[in-house]
Amino acid sequence: MQLGFVSAIFGDLGFEEVLQHAADIGYDCVEVMCWPPGGPDRKYGGVMHLDVTEFTQAQADDTNALCEKYGVGISALGYYSIPLSAEADQAQAACEHLPKVIDAAALLGLSTVNSFIGANHNLSLEDNMQKFAEVWPAFIRHAESKNIRIGIENCPMLFAETWPFGLNLARTPAIWRRMFETIPSDHFGLNYDPSHLRMQLMDPIEPIKEFGPKIFHSHAKDMRVDVDRLNDHGSLVPPMERSTAKIPGLGDIDWGKWIGALTDAGYDGPVCVEVEDEAFEGDVKRRIKSLQISYNVLRPLVV
Repeated sequence: MQLGFVSAIFGDLGFEEVLQHAADIGYDCVEVMCWPPGGPDRKYGGVMHLDVTEFTQAQADDTNALCEKYGVGISALGYYSIPLSAEADQAQAACEHLPKVIDAAALLGLSTVNSFIGANHNLSLEDNMQKFAEVWPAFIRHAESKNIRIGIENCPMLFAETWPFGLNLARTPAIWRRMFETIPSDHFGLNYDPSHLRMQLMDPIEPIKEFGPKIFHSHAKDMRVDVDRLNDHGSLVPPMERSTAKIPGLGDIDWGKWIGALTDAGYDGPVCVEVEDEAFEGDVKRRIKSLQISYNVLRPLVV
């Protein structure tokens, strides 16, 4: 396995600075955010460390040279917008940009692009499954033509205004089975993040037994369920009203068991820390500290 982090934590820094911080701490790789120009459409969204809108082989060569300079690889390119969004402009932008991310990954010699399926939170599960079956096969065919795998993160994107359906269809094992039955491609799999299962009061480790071969990439983010708030408000409120995203080691997930399950499943890919812990926001030094703590937790396990 390779230990890395998601570059979104350094949205205000340039790509070379991200690589420098990764090298200084000892990380092996970075998942590089590739949103289009124009800024965020939500918190933690919109970060662009590589502009792939008109990406060329020369740019890819320069990017790989920087990685070689710092001894830090790219685990995948990441773009987490909402291709099935209820907002037509957002859906169109996502559908137009994702193929460009796939093309850039191919030029860089990478194997993986990570994304969301997306969802229209105003529609039912069955209607969203129908939209998925209409929109996503073309993306996967394009990825297959470039020999790129698409890893779908299992974040449900549940906010007060999108509760209870969320903005990303791929939120549970039951839905993953249907997704992979609809598109039975070796280039279509998961970017597995245990925190989103814990947030939904689900077992974050058990699904690895079934879906191990479909895990192309992994995020290491912890989650702490506030039992007092859960007991006070119940399970029907938006999950982040009773949960808190934490860095690895500061939440509920047993990282030894999680890594053990991944290795049992034959997974030998990237494990990338995703920092969305509000206790470590703000000053760059504070964000670096979050990555140092996460590194110390995971490095003994990820070898």
